[in-house]
Amino acid sequence: MGAGGSAARTPEGGHRPAMPENGSPLRTEFDFELPHGYVDGSGTVHRQGSMRLATARDELSPLIDQRVRENPAYLGVVLLSLVVTRLGTVTDIHAGVVERLFAQDLAYLQDFYRRINGLDSGHGAVACPSCGTAFALPASAPGGRLGET
Repeated sequence: MGAGGSAARTPEGGHRPAMPENGSPLRTEFDFELPHGYVDGSGTVHRQGSMRLATARDELSPLIDQRVRENPAYLGVVLLSLVVTRLGTVTDIHAGVVERLFAQDLAYLQDFYRRINGLDSGHGAVACPSCGTAFALPASAPGGRLGET
């Protein structure tokens, strides 16, 4: 299985990326640009990055992390360290890297995580069940902690 998701066998015995119902390949990695950027040890600012879709394991494994058990607010840091795959030229993303992000960049990544993983509840159009009038729901408050509902 490649980075593009699950694979299906072709008649020739090879593999091809899994296709969602709309016929396009499943997209599992998304690029972003941080508002301020991560500043590494040498002072280089990294604003461009990428994040992959979260798996069930990504959501569950931080719950047994001792840092999260001692401080539930740390859940978002651990979770982001698992799914951010690159910040500029930095590819070894760990909790220490996420801890050194500016607050606005951390909030941006938390919101980005929710959007790409389809967890952005509170957005979208709905209709009144009585009269059928359509209207948009207000956006959820940004900056809430990841892993909590």
